[in-house]
Amino acid sequence: MSKVKAKKHLGQHFLTDKNIAEKIVNSLIHTHKYNKVLEVGPGMGVLSDFLLKKEAFETYLIDIDTESFEYLHRQYPNLGDKLINADFLALQFKDIFLEPFAIIGNFPYNISSQILFKVLENRQQVSEVVGMFQKEVAERCVAKPGSKEYGILSVFLQAYYKCEYLFTVKAGVFNPPPKVLSAVIRLSRNEVADLDCDEKLFWQVVKAGFNQRRKTLSNALAGIIPKDKQDDTEVWTLRAERLSVGDFVKLTNLITISIKEN
Repeated sequence: MSKVKAKKHLGQHFLTDKNIAEKIVNSLIHTHKYNKVLEVGPGMGVLSDFLLKKEAFETYLIDIDTESFEYLHRQYPNLGDKLINADFLALQFKDIFLEPFAIIGNFPYNISSQILFKVLENRQQVSEVVGMFQKEVAERCVAKPGSKEYGILSVFLQAYYKCEYLFTVKAGVFNPPPKVLSAVIRLSRNEVADLDCDEKLFWQVVKAGFNQRRKTLSNALAGIIPKDKQDDTEVWTLRAERLSVGDFVKLTNLITISIKEN
């Protein structure tokens, strides 16, 4: 069977090491007892081979690449409509999954942040994510307050998921090899259904704080709450990178109260 050619515009780097592929699949820990798993960008099926052997999982594959889709259709003729030729970023999850499910993949690095924000948008359905990312992105996902990697993505993901850095992967196990190191992380949905604050405002506060991360929150958030409406709480003298998820929730509630009072 002819191989699929990796396409640069799709950010394809096919994993060739089966030991790593098996390790990635075994990193699914079955959070919330889901039984459906969606693999994103399966390419030539190196992860799929191990996923399909897992009797506990009902596996779905989605790939935007028509050549990969045709290859996988020949490789797994019994998958039927569980093999999807479509853009993951445009997929309406509720059209396929009526219950919580997991996402796994050797994700294209050129859309990795978009993938993670789509997960966040569908956090009530996506119970777990295990995937390969550029190491730099993986480090941002799990970063702690005070570190240079800590930012918008860190706060949003950690608000709703337990984020774990599992292992680093060298470039030589891909075809073609990427010019960067890679890493596998796991996101496991926590018990937070909704944050204890105005979530829309929370997202605005986090984004505004980090979009001007060198400024104190007093200056960075002046567009949301003018300085003359800010109280004398110490938080205003800090930068966004110093605040935990819980701190941002408290700050959001503080702003909500100030806006109502004024």
